[in-house]
Amino acid sequence: MLRPNTYQGKLIVVEGIDGSGKSTQIDLLYKWLESEGKSVYFSEWNSSELVKSTTRLAKKEHMFTPTTFSLLQATDFADRWQNKILPMLKAGAVVLADRFAFTAFARDVTRGVDPEWVRSLYSFAPQPDVVLYFRVPLDVALARITSSRAKIKFYEAGMDLRLSDNRVTSFRLFQQRIIDEYDKMVDEFNFTAIDGTLPVQTQQKLVRQIARKALSGWIGLPNPRALQVKPLHKTQLKSGRKAKSLRDEVMKGAKESV
Repeated sequence: MLRPNTYQGKLIVVEGIDGSGKSTQIDLLYKWLESEGKSVYFSEWNSSELVKSTTRLAKKEHMFTPTTFSLLQATDFADRWQNKILPMLKAGAVVLADRFAFTAFARDVTRGVDPEWVRSLYSFAPQPDVVLYFRVPLDVALARITSSRAKIKFYEAGMDLRLSDNRVTSFRLFQQRIIDEYDKMVDEFNFTAIDGTLPVQTQQKLVRQIARKALSGWIGLPNPRALQVKPLHKTQLKSGRKAKSLRDEVMKGAKESV
């Protein structure tokens, strides 16, 4: 188990295999929370500037071993955690994360890395307040990916494991193993499973219900933009001037009667 989140902010995470639709849902959640006046920060897997160029080169040249891949992803997470996520949680913001340590627990272990060793790499991370796990059949995930881009990526398909020479077949075998690892974590890390085949609007309704419950009674950092004073309309300005004039007359009369 990860340690509890003791920070002032709230941490909401989405997990699932590639093509599960989790990124769409967290984007919609982000916009909704902002509209509700919350200060929201978003972070996604493999986005640290510290290792981005190295990761890109290693993927292009197929240089990763399971261990080096695991270490570099952990470095990416640690950098984002220390410099972005943690300060926002301490400030009292809602942090939305597209993938968390659980991605490493699933992918790295699928690649043959020792489970306990992987978990020790992320021992500094807290248990999120909410973990939304989007479940979809492999055929659905595959169809979504192939309809949005030309081909499946090398590491996305687990081609480094040499499960099959066919990229689609390798994807199915690799992602099914990841699903198996995710399913093992549902109870241990209190995942809330969501059917990723439901209509987008239906899923988002469920996501908002879960988020609303997690944030109920919690007072976090307000969104500065929500606190900005809106300029008064001309009719409001006129009404304000009339009210001030009336108050001045009343005060003048009160003084004269004393």
